Amino acid sequence: MRIRKKAPKPSAKRPPLYFIGYRGTAPQPNELTTWYNLEYGGPLTITPEEGAPESWQVGHGPWTAHVVMPLPASHTVGLKEQLAWEHELIGAVAPSVMPPRDMPDTILFAARISRGLTLLTQGTAYDITTQQYLNPSDWKDRDLVAFVTDDHVMIAQDDQTKPDEVWCYTLGLSKFGMDELERYQARGLSERPAKELLAEAAHEMIRIGQSPKVGSAIHLPILGSTIRIVNHRTASPLGRMLSFREVRS
Repeated sequence: MRIRKKAPKPSAKRPPLYFIGYRGTAPQPNELTTWYNLEYGGPLTITPEEGAPESWQVGHGPWTAHVVMPLPASHTVGLKEQLAWEHELIGAVAPSVMPPRDMPDTILFAARISRGLTLLTQGTAYDITTQQYLNPSDWKDRDLVAFVTDDHVMIAQDDQTKPDEVWCYTLGLSKFGMDELERYQARGLSERPAKELLAEAAHEMIRIGQSPKVGSAIHLPILGSTIRIVNHRTASPLGRMLSFREVRS
């Protein structure tokens, strides 16, 4: 018999994927359940924690996540100012820790819960990894079996890091417990090929479920090319320290 570990609360060890900013009263568990079951078929289960009605364990089949609506005031000191929000209250959604092969489904489930809370509160979700704001109309709806890497991983660029090169990199692979990818492009050339390469490499890494070692090669069948991991380092492009693996074709 397999023993299921209790899913963790949003914490410094397992930070939430999304903050949910809203005004007024948080949705009740039955409201989120009704919305989710209508959207995705369900059944969604919600179990409030004993003695903490604002803290829920939510699940659908094998997928689970943890919701806190709202976060205690002690956890949000300075956060509204940091996010430039006028919302009175802030909630959080964190996925459960799962094996790498199950992380895409788990991340997708947490995103669906965040979408529902954004719609029900008419508030704003904040993707902590990519630093994107999502209003109710900004969410990309997918059916239950659809996972699109671009919904969770974005490609960014920075032309200030080096005088003769443009730094292109992913933001979002860390959601899946993996290092981000980066690639340098000579200034003056189109960044599109570099971004396409990184996007396809991110998709392949999520499929594989782990960060490749330095020196290893990865075949990208859609692009018909092979990339090699040539370096590993840390950097903080948006003020948050992340690990990066440099790719070259």
